[in-house]
Amino acid sequence: MNLDELFAVRMSIAEIIIRGSCIYWFLFLIFRFPLRRDVGSVGVADILLFVIVADAAQNAMAGEYTSITEGIILIATIAGWNLLFDWLSYRSRLIDRFLRPRALQLVRHGRALRQNMGRELLTMDDLMAKLRAHGIDDLGQVRHAFLESDGEITVIKASRRR
Repeated sequence: MNLDELFAVRMSIAEIIIRGSCIYWFLFLIFRFPLRRDVGSVGVADILLFVIVADAAQNAMAGEYTSITEGIILIATIAGWNLLFDWLSYRSRLIDRFLRPRALQLVRHGRALRQNMGRELLTMDDLMAKLRAHGIDDLGQVRHAFLESDGEITVIKASRRR
């Protein structure tokens, strides 16, 4: 294989961009809506970018694309979507609300909000495990607990009366 073949573009650039965009949007929607609680402390867009770029780079390196240039175009498309989302989110509250879900209240004044927990398929055992990580072993110690947009649970402890 000569150097020209490594960098030749045999697939339509538009096809590469459309394929990358479709996969990015599909995975974004999956991570944004049903999988929020499983994401952890890294942002959804960050995880999505890492996963897709790693796969696209692997395909480009392994030769599943016919050239390195095609892999670079796909990676640039995916990174471009991520950068555009960050920029739009910074500029627009409406877009930011779509891209980053609002915090979901899970506990109010020591009582679990089971309907909200059900929306995220969060069991009582899951909630208590997260609360124990904050040093809390009883719901009565919690004034408010929220599932944040990054999948983490934040806790505001109840004040103690003396």
